Amino acid sequence: MAMKKRVPMREQAPEERIKNFDSVPLGYSKEEAIEEAARCIQCKNPTCESGCPVRMKIKEIIDKIAHEDFKGAFLLSKQDNAVPAMTGRVCPQEEQCEGVCVLGKKGDPINIGKLFAFVADWARESNIVDQPEIKENGKKVAIVGAGPAGITCAVDLRKMGYQVTMFEALHLAGGVLQYGIPAFRLPRDVVDYELAFLEEIGVDIQVNRIVGQNVGFDELREEYDAVYLATGAGAPKFMKIPGEKLKGVYSANEFLIRVNLMKAYQFPDWDTPIICGDKVGVIGCGNVALDAARAAKRLGSKEVYILYRRTKATAPARNEEIHHAVEEGIIFQEMTCPSKMVGDKDGWLTHINLIKTRFQGLDRSGRPKPVNIDDSEFEMELDTLIVALGTTPNRLFLNNAPELDTFDWGGIKTGDNFETNLPGVFAGGDALNGGSTVIAAMGNGRDAAVAIDEYIK
Repeated sequence: MAMKKRVPMREQAPEERIKNFDSVPLGYSKEEAIEEAARCIQCKNPTCESGCPVRMKIKEIIDKIAHEDFKGAFLLSKQDNAVPAMTGRVCPQEEQCEGVCVLGKKGDPINIGKLFAFVADWARESNIVDQPEIKENGKKVAIVGAGPAGITCAVDLRKMGYQVTMFEALHLAGGVLQYGIPAFRLPRDVVDYELAFLEEIGVDIQVNRIVGQNVGFDELREEYDAVYLATGAGAPKFMKIPGEKLKGVYSANEFLIRVNLMKAYQFPDWDTPIICGDKVGVIGCGNVALDAARAAKRLGSKEVYILYRRTKATAPARNEEIHHAVEEGIIFQEMTCPSKMVGDKDGWLTHINLIKTRFQGLDRSGRPKPVNIDDSEFEMELDTLIVALGTTPNRLFLNNAPELDTFDWGGIKTGDNFETNLPGVFAGGDALNGGSTVIAAMGNGRDAAVAIDEYIK
């Protein structure tokens, strides 16, 4: 009979980790990984695999780990996942593979994410690399954007024999993996190592290349047999309330890009400063909001508040991240909605006005609907405010492709096969839905690679 409790993950103590940006989980040892994998009962019809957007062979991989065949487990994981060390750390497994694990009905589900991260880390330390056999087919595909969707599509197409060129506007590939997720959740060396795999198999990654500005969209359509748009959702949403342009107010995008991509967390050794006062508020309670709050704590803020119109129990953030935030002293100001931001005569934020909320029925998504409580407004002093309310597709590219059919809110329109209204032009990831998870975008990338292959053939 399988053990009901999973093998615990060793972690940095909260009082220590708030002083650094090192990984919070310390990873499984070989013995711990084998013990955790041995809990798997090897279901005849593994429900965990039906919950995986990239269709990993979870049952077989875990069986190999349980029998100490780490190399076999790693190579099997790489068949379907270009970056297993990263997804093992940042996937919302509790909503996907682990969420439907049958062991979760009477105990803890298998710790699938941590096992996959372990085996990928083991392969790196053991110099085990995936070397797919590639038979060139002479066809070329351009991919716009080097985030999760683009990375996955590129790897799958390259394995099919296509020459793949990626055009990335920033100076590093990776998209949200590079600029959006702090190092304490996704270490930079893990990102750099796994992304190096693309160039090792022959994917040409051209950074600092903005399609529509220093390379024409029409040029790509003429030169390549197909084009895949994976431009992501890099435009932040705001509440459109007074004071959002005050100094000391960030979008979560700007804040995390400065911290991660521009390495403000290494200041003064790295010359990117960031203003983060003693009292910080973060509007929202998704993963991005928690990332920003936990980063602010590590940058020295004494009090960090999550300002959320619902409760932790109804928040979209991962359970693990909420748990870690609570351990680290992040204060959850639940059932409150911002009404305005107030500054001093020099334009610096001094405080925020908040209105208390209560639940009244359900909204269109089926979640509890918060409504404002009359005469409940109050003030909270703040030095810094970070707005983390989600994102919309990147307008920088869309403004340079007016012939592309889009929705009013900016998402690119496609058919069931991910093809747009322009022949040979496909799209996927957050450019379609305005913001989702890393693994969902990767699932889009895999499906689009199949559709592109069928189109070209």
